[in-house]
Amino acid sequence: MRTAGCGAPREVRRGGRRGWETAGVRVLGVDPGLTRCGLGVVDGLSGRRARLVAVGVARSDPGLDVDQRLLAIATSIDAWLEEHAPDAVAVERVFAQHNVSTVMGTAQVAGIAMLAAARRRIPVALHTPSEVKAAVTGSGRADKPQVQAMVTRLLALTEVPKPADAADALAIAICHLWRPAGALGTPQRAPGSLTPAQLAWAQAEQSARRGAR
Repeated sequence: MRTAGCGAPREVRRGGRRGWETAGVRVLGVDPGLTRCGLGVVDGLSGRRARLVAVGVARSDPGLDVDQRLLAIATSIDAWLEEHAPDAVAVERVFAQHNVSTVMGTAQVAGIAMLAAARRRIPVALHTPSEVKAAVTGSGRADKPQVQAMVTRLLALTEVPKPADAADALAIAICHLWRPAGALGTPQRAPGSLTPAQLAWAQAEQSARRGAR
């Protein structure tokens, strides 16, 4: 376990040095949370095997005031951006839940991640849970164990990344890496040319857009 600034510990697992595929893209996935914020970095190309670079969590002490907790998470995210220099940052889109206090903290952390990337002029994308599930498993209704199992398989890991926030962050990064880039929405990609996972991803994206109207 390594310690980031402001007393925020972050657990990191590394998968080797960058450069394995010079034409690849590096994505930082963020599973926002105020107590535990999952962070996962992968390298790869759309439709090809992704490679784990680093995975872990940024933590904050629940006993601190919210501003100090957000500062701790922000410091950790800044450190990850500086160390891994991603080409894009993918953040899970936050939806309203019954527990208002929980969703507020999650949304605040999501905003911090987006701001940190924007300050470095790194492109940011938001992906819904259904989009992430569809990209990783081929089904937008997959449960967490299925997603975690597929993340482990896709990245050729020997064990499931823990805690769950870390595995979720990797799934978000893979989702962005393998997104069909507007499939079904542009004439360049016909539905029949998509993989099952890409088709499921595109359908989940369209469903999310309809729900946002």
